[in-house]
Parts: sequence; C-alpha cells; structure tokens
Amino acid sequence: MKQAIFPGSFDPFTRAHEDIVRRGMAIFDKIIIAVGENIDKKSLLTTDAKVGLIEEVFANDGRIEVVRYSGLTATLCRQLSINNILRGVRGGKDFEYESNIEAINRMLNPEIETIILLTAPEFAAISSSAVREIIHHGGNCEKFMSQGIDLRKYL
Repeated sequence: MKQAIFPGSFDPFTRAHEDIVRRGMAIFDKIIIAVGENIDKKSLLTTDAKVGLIEEVFANDGRIEVVRYSGLTATLCRQLSINNILRGVRGGKDFEYESNIEAINRMLNPEIETIILLTAPEFAAISSSAVREIIHHGGNCEKFMSQGIDLRKYL
C-alpha cells in the first residue's frame, strides 16, 4: 500500500490543505495527516481542536488518518515506516522553503521522498495566516474553510 504523511501545523486546516490531500489520494492509497505540536508557537487552535476539525473534514474517508506528533517529521516517517511526505506549495517562496526542508529530511532519512503538489489556482490565496488574520479582525472566514466546517466551534 502506498502511503504518505502530510505534515503541518494546520492552524487552521483550510480548503487549500483539503485540496492537496484529496489530490494526493490519486497518488497514495492512504494519507496520514500529521498535526505538529509546537509548544513554543502561539496557536489559534489547540492541537485537539486541529485534529477534531481535520477528522470532521474527512469523516467519511477511511483512507485518511489524523495523528498528532512532536519532533522531527523524518523521525515520524521512520516510526510509521512511511517514506513519502506530501506537501503543497503556492509559489516560489513556498517552493524554496520546501526544498530546504526536503534536503534536511533526506539528510536525516535518505529513504524519504517529498512529493510536492502545486496549489490549485482557486486556492492559491488561501493560507492559515490569512484565516487567522481575518478571525483576529472579526471577519468571516467561511470561504477559506472546508465545506460545512464552522471554525467557531473549534475556537
């Protein structure tokens, strides 16, 4: 079975993230969405809320599993015996960042392959940072979230 890990902070998980996972399912039989815990970073959502939101998005798809982790993604790959990392990029800056992370992951675990999908044009402007900013200013972020997801219940 071809599997991949889709790691991230997902603060919050957006339509753009969902699109990468759904498109990744054309490549992989199973995707494990790995919610990274970073105690040094101030988050909008708790890790439990992030996991719950993502599980709600993929509630009817048994090919998707959501886990939490702390530490290195390369270590998680080794622990789960998965060598594929799925990532999405919106443009040049994202690609440069992901290229550097890919090189580090490969140095830590030479068996790791990073598969990068370009964000679909209709989601290219969506970022977790933008959603956090909209929420901070009392705006409506519904258009940026997966269909049927009410972010307010996770805040």
